[in-house]
Amino acid sequence: MPRSPLETPALKVLIERQQIERRIGELAQELAADYAGSSPLFIGLLNGAVQFMMALIDRLPEELLARLDYDFVGISSYQGTESTGQIKLTKDLVVAAAGRNVLIVDGIVDRGRSLDFVLAKIKSQQPLSLRVCTLLDKRAHREFPVPIDYCGFEIEDEFVVGYGMDCDLRYRALRHIAVIEHARGEP
Repeated sequence: MPRSPLETPALKVLIERQQIERRIGELAQELAADYAGSSPLFIGLLNGAVQFMMALIDRLPEELLARLDYDFVGISSYQGTESTGQIKLTKDLVVAAAGRNVLIVDGIVDRGRSLDFVLAKIKSQQPLSLRVCTLLDKRAHREFPVPIDYCGFEIEDEFVVGYGMDCDLRYRALRHIAVIEHARGEP
């Protein structure tokens, strides 16, 4: 039975806002050093990576921002807390990746199926380089051996919400990462 939009289950904070902000600052420094002197293209995976990617970009130095382009790819594979196993492209790139230093930005890498799909799509455009940055890495579920070049946090096998991650389109705007605590007897 679907929950009412006004009903809010108990959320257990897993990663505090301050920890996220500090780690994003560190990642931005690494990216600034690695992409110094180039004109990179950042590609965020909708919708989970939007908040993370914009926070990363906000922390980059002006000289890099003047050369940086960004775009988004929309993909869908989840229904509630379960993957359907099917990847659906909901928004394609507008900016070409050919000949560019490309950074794929994701909110969470779980099984790796969605990221594997996007990497293959971008590789077909023949970028100069292709790297991956994720806020959260959940290796316990990994089915596809996708490369992670920059990682905010490794997490255990829990379904998380907040900072871009959602459950049935809810909780995405939280400024921290949380785990939904189910009431006794609920799945």
